[in-house]
Order: sequence, then C-alpha cells, then structure tokens
Amino acid sequence: MARAPKTRTRTASRVAAVQALFQAEQAGDNPETVIDQFVKHRLGDLAGQDGFEDGRIPDAEVPLFARVVREAVRRQDAIDPLVSDALPDDWPLARLDPVLRALIRAGVAELTMTDGPPAKVVINEYLDIARGFFSGPEPGLTNAVLDKVARTVRAVEF
Repeated sequence: MARAPKTRTRTASRVAAVQALFQAEQAGDNPETVIDQFVKHRLGDLAGQDGFEDGRIPDAEVPLFARVVREAVRRQDAIDPLVSDALPDDWPLARLDPVLRALIRAGVAELTMTDGPPAKVVINEYLDIARGFFSGPEPGLTNAVLDKVARTVRAVEF
C-alpha cells in the first residue's frame, strides 16, 4: 500500500507568510488585514476540494504563519539593514524582486526569533521555498543572504 506524501505544514506556513508579506507590501495593506484575509480565504481545506485551488494552502499552521508575518512587519526596520548588509554592494534591497524580498524578510524574521528553529533549518526551509518560486539565481542569493544574516544574529550556532 502506498503511503501518502508527508505533509510539510511548517513549510506551507512559511509559503503562506511569503505570499502574505508580498501582498501586504504590494497593496499597502496592514499585516493584520492580510493575515485575516489569508486565514479566511486561503488557509485550510475547502469542503469537496483537493486543497490548492485558487492559491489555497491547505496545510499551513496558522500560528506560525501569523507569527512570521507579524514579526517580519514589526521588525522590518531592524530586518532590512541586516538584509542590505548581506546583499552585494551593487544590489540594493529595493532592487530585489518583490517576492524574493518578502521571502528573505520572512527568513530573517525567523532567524531573529530567539525561540525559533535552528538557523540551518530556517535557511533550508526558505531555500526550498525560493526554489519553488524561482528557477534562476534567486535561490542561491537567498541562501547566501540568509547564511550571512544567520552568522551575524546566531553566531553561536556556527
């Protein structure tokens, strides 16, 4: 008997957080409004549906999703300088693709959580997510930026 693929609920939560951060930035929406919209319309299963229709993320853990979004927005004034310092000198934060910017901000938000998962777990999770969104050099840039930030904010783990 074939086993169903293992559901990666924490990864799904992080994907949703990236999408919500992108939406909040693009629309200029308050993060609480976006979190509420996602919880009501994009997270969880719909009866009679397979799960991922219309951008739904059925397996996301709402508490992790909401925490990443809130932390990324609340701490953006501290996160953005960390990201800028980790980017190449000729590549300002504003030049990043908006989805990549949201993804990196979410990753850095998790890296700065004192009770978050190990830095290498966070980096690997967001690297996997970057590979899901991008097929070019963006995953490599994600890895480099998150690794550099992690070595700054979680030096003890390295």
